[in-house]
Amino acid sequence: MFGLFISFFVVGIIYSTIIRPKAEHALFEERVMAAKQSDSGYAPRRNIYVILHNYEQQICFTLLIWATFIIFYKLRNLYHEKNLIDFSFLDLEEGERILPEDALVYRKHIETKLENNPTLVDMMLPKTLSQALLRFHSTSSIQDVSQSIKDLTDSAADQLDSDLSLVRYIAWAIPSVGFVGTVRGIGEALMKADQAIKGDISGVTASLGLAFNSTLIALFLSIILMYIIHLLQSQQDQLIYDIENYCREKLISIMKIPKIV
Repeated sequence: MFGLFISFFVVGIIYSTIIRPKAEHALFEERVMAAKQSDSGYAPRRNIYVILHNYEQQICFTLLIWATFIIFYKLRNLYHEKNLIDFSFLDLEEGERILPEDALVYRKHIETKLENNPTLVDMMLPKTLSQALLRFHSTSSIQDVSQSIKDLTDSAADQLDSDLSLVRYIAWAIPSVGFVGTVRGIGEALMKADQAIKGDISGVTASLGLAFNSTLIALFLSIILMYIIHLLQSQQDQLIYDIENYCREKLISIMKIPKIV
């Protein structure tokens, strides 16, 4: 919600101080030039401020920046998660093995590190290691530990994917807002059809400009947002793979079940 407030405020300031004043100035100049060159078939030039100045485009930019805030917040969390891949949680000597009866001792080591560093408490990797050690102690089965890690990482992947529901909604909402502008523009153009019949097509062209410009901007911003979402999802998938690989190399590979004599 803080990101939404910042997005609304920043975009509103930019529109009220820059985009709309320049758009109004450009439209005024176009009307003056059209009046002077009415007999020569004057064709107005496309102006970026005129394309952007309607409220639908402002809403689309606000939604885009809000979604970007959310995505960068999630990327920041992923960055902290990935930094743990190089962190040593078990403090094992070279050649040392983990036996089922010692699993709780190493689990206690992890919990101690979490207590000393509270920022690690909600991280996926220490949670996965802790649960894997608990499973190893209770089942004395490396296969069960491997399946437990797989289940935990799958659950974490599902959670990461569900956390993107709001961003996906925004990605859907942006072109929808653009289509609302299209419908509004076409509706206004139809209301001014009688003026066009009398020879004044300026109102119709302005309304159609709203219709097509809002759709153009909305689709363009939607493409950008979908690409950013794709990058975030690829980073999340890579994190899940790194956690599974860490558990295989740093935990499962050093587990040992003693032979029963």
